[in-house]
Amino acid sequence: MTLPNTSVTDEYAEPLQTQASAVSWGAIVAGAAGAAALSLILLMLGTGLGLSSVSPWAYSGVSATTFGVSTILWLTFTQLVASGMGGYLAGRLRTKWVAVHTDEVYFRDTAHGFLAWAVAALATAALLTSVIGSIVSGGIKAGASVAGDVATATAVGSKMANFNNDSGPMGYFVDSLFRKDIYAATAGSGMISGATLEPTTVGSASEVTLIFMNSIRTGPLPAEDIRYVGQVVALRTGLTQQDAEKRVSDTYARLQTKLRDTETAAKEAADKGRKASAYAALWLFISLLIGAFTASFAATFGGRQRDL
Repeated sequence: MTLPNTSVTDEYAEPLQTQASAVSWGAIVAGAAGAAALSLILLMLGTGLGLSSVSPWAYSGVSATTFGVSTILWLTFTQLVASGMGGYLAGRLRTKWVAVHTDEVYFRDTAHGFLAWAVAALATAALLTSVIGSIVSGGIKAGASVAGDVATATAVGSKMANFNNDSGPMGYFVDSLFRKDIYAATAGSGMISGATLEPTTVGSASEVTLIFMNSIRTGPLPAEDIRYVGQVVALRTGLTQQDAEKRVSDTYARLQTKLRDTETAAKEAADKGRKASAYAALWLFISLLIGAFTASFAATFGGRQRDL
């Protein structure tokens, strides 16, 4: 009785293929550690270069557009270098598979590079949670807070009213109502030239401020308020009632224009912050995608070097 012609390779190929693990976690962790460390180093270098290129002084340092483009390019470069290094290490250090088809080896090397990039990305995200969180949600939070502060003219007016009446915007507008025309006041009171005008006690700047703040909520200043404030201004400045009411209406219109401009500027700033946050998140996604592809490809190259 003759036995079939068998070889040692055929006899032990299947047991070796069955017992060998398809995943070399040691190589994956090593590649991930190398990628995370190199990524951290490059990010620190990029931060230093970025801070050295900007300046708080006008017409000094790089522009905001240049800084943004440079940041995007540096993040992409960091992903290329760090992920490539991590993937190469994972492929070069993995356990050599015996009697495994070439296509299977290629797939496993690609998977090892991808897993090394994934572990490195998770580790980096854990270390830089605050930074990544600010990139993703910073614009949204800023927009919500600013929009909430200036959602209505009342909120803006309240902020302006909290300033010191002597130096704040509201104090400026109110004080402009009581700028006296010396000649008109002298003629109206029958005083001789050189006499000192006695300040009237009728009305006050704080009372007018309250009237303005109450009307800011509804928009236009009511006719009765215009008439009353006009009387106060006429008594304090010596203007006629008609001129005083005109000054009140003009000053109130200027105040409303100032509030609308402030609200518009705040909303525009919030919208710019939201757009900047969205662009940053999209470019971060693209750079991470490039890093995943680079790590997978570098792992196949490292695997081929290992099997030579």
